[in-house]
Amino acid sequence: MRLSRYFLPVLKENPAEAQIVSHRLMLRAGMIKQSAAGIYSWLPLGLRVLKKIEAIVHEEQQRAGHIPLLMPTMQSADLWRESGRYEDYGEEMLRITDRHGRDMLFGPTNEELITDIFRSHVNSYKDLPLTLYQIQWKFRDEIRPRFGVMRGREFYMKDGYNFDIDRDSAIHAYNRHMVSYLRTYERMGLQAIPMRADSGPIGGEDTHEFLVLADTGESEVFYDSAITDLTLGERAVDYDDRTQCADIVTEWTTPYARTDETHDAALFDGVPEDRRRTSRGIEVGQIFYFGTKYSEPMGATVVNDKGERVPVHMGSHGIGVSRLLGAIIEASHDDKGIIWPEGVTPFHCGIVNLRQGDAATDAACEDLYKALTAAGLDPLYDDRDERAGAKFATMDLIGLPWRITVGPRGLKSGVVELTDRRSGEAEELSPELAVTRLREIYAAHGI
Repeated sequence: MRLSRYFLPVLKENPAEAQIVSHRLMLRAGMIKQSAAGIYSWLPLGLRVLKKIEAIVHEEQQRAGHIPLLMPTMQSADLWRESGRYEDYGEEMLRITDRHGRDMLFGPTNEELITDIFRSHVNSYKDLPLTLYQIQWKFRDEIRPRFGVMRGREFYMKDGYNFDIDRDSAIHAYNRHMVSYLRTYERMGLQAIPMRADSGPIGGEDTHEFLVLADTGESEVFYDSAITDLTLGERAVDYDDRTQCADIVTEWTTPYARTDETHDAALFDGVPEDRRRTSRGIEVGQIFYFGTKYSEPMGATVVNDKGERVPVHMGSHGIGVSRLLGAIIEASHDDKGIIWPEGVTPFHCGIVNLRQGDAATDAACEDLYKALTAAGLDPLYDDRDERAGAKFATMDLIGLPWRITVGPRGLKSGVVELTDRRSGEAEELSPELAVTRLREIYAAHGI
């Protein structure tokens, strides 16, 4: 990808309407453009990151044995009346009447629709366990949309639903989701802490939110700092192993970690004083077990091994795919711009040509571009006829984790400069070694 041919409408000034860092930087970096209050067009750079995040979510869901499908954004109100939620959900639900006078809605979530799919096609316990999920646009008519993609009205979300024969099996599905979410966030360079939370309109007694610590978070959180030392790393996980999944969940849920809605001051006081932390957090996902809340009223039943028809036990599990972009930026930026983790960066590195039009420099940049592409990496080549300072400022703003700078002086010595966006450290290497180094870095991140 060559910047002279790319659509990257960067802004030099901070937009007046942007109140938090992620909103400001996404607008400045040409990632999004507001279409209406809380509704955004995703421009090419933003879409690349959105698709990187979506791919990781898909990979980790399917690694855990979950099956993708796609449901419509528009739903019939009749299903929601059947579950009893149509009137209960409140004004966040966008209700619509079609030309035939039928009540419709733009889905804020899909428990009813997925339950209808299940009850139409599954009749026996032998078809369980089953977890179906999708990544789809949702709409919630926020009374005060703000903070860009962090609290928009239209958002991109992974929502999954498990169907199990009994509570024990459904709790294993709950644990399996928690483990898969922990791995998902780690691959994105995030530390998302599972915290005991309130179930809200979804319902159920067991629920955890995953929160990324950030000053701009909407929730006040209380936690034992010991939880921030935990990591899955390269640990092999057998998602069919109930004991292993339960043990990992116990490991992550034993240290105190709660949102303000479920905070228990007496329990928190039991945490050693030097480990007590209060902060703010950004919610990037939530998992629920709600038993037969939907299956009973909607007749989602199966015949068990005794020949009895019983309601299935269910849970739902969500990840805010579009919201994650904002959370990553809030957690990883500096005063120059975004700093993308390697797992979600829109381009693996930037190539900056310090003297566009110089035959040797142009040729070296072209060779680097081809070598990086041949190595399976995706470079962004700044081939514009711009001064060096402007090129560096653009690369810093859009946040590519690595930059290769090519100039006549270095080429005379046979070197280019490889710069780490995160630390600012630069190293002079031969072009061939710079490509090898980047290939090794991304291989270590599974790319």
